[in-house]
Amino acid sequence: MTVSNSSVKSSAYLEAVKYRRTVYGVNDDVSVSDDRIIEIVNEVIQTLPSSWNMQSTRILVTLGKEHKRFWDAVIAAAKPFFLEKQGGEGWKRNENRFKSFQAAYGTISVFEDHSAIEKLHERFSHFPITVFEGFAEHSNAMHQITLWTALELEGLGASLQHSHFVPGVEDSIKSTFSIPSTWSIKAQIIFGGLSGEMPTVPGKESVSTTVKVYK
Repeated sequence: MTVSNSSVKSSAYLEAVKYRRTVYGVNDDVSVSDDRIIEIVNEVIQTLPSSWNMQSTRILVTLGKEHKRFWDAVIAAAKPFFLEKQGGEGWKRNENRFKSFQAAYGTISVFEDHSAIEKLHERFSHFPITVFEGFAEHSNAMHQITLWTALELEGLGASLQHSHFVPGVEDSIKSTFSIPSTWSIKAQIIFGGLSGEMPTVPGKESVSTTVKVYK
């Protein structure tokens, strides 16, 4: 749907941005339909910009039982690493964290497809590929924050996680869900039903410190 610039004001958008919070302790009791969640994902990936229209962002949606299976794969892959590096107590602490994510309803995993980045680099090979990898990261982050905000406006709680940094976890996710080898995972948005109130707004640095204006 195309909207005119008079039907959506910046104040409404900024209110949505301000509403978003990091919400832990969500559950799998949700009132939002799977179809609506998928519709949000599709709208975001069809709307968000990328440099030179690179379109390198990719998304894996796991809901319900598939969400539980996602975190089974994470837990199985992460356990040997934590047992070796941190012992039984360290593993138990991290296992509890992973299981708190598994108790949610869904995970949206946001990837980058390196083949799309390489395709654009071929057109502008006089620049190093790292330039386009950086641009891709910018677009990926836009997808993450937009998805996160949209889910919370539907009445869900959500948090942004990076469990794939644990050695073996990304490979386990990709193997479990037949993800192409050219896709690289960047973040997971875990979401579910709110088990309490939305968290309060955290303190921020004064704009006198963080913003410079010349006019």
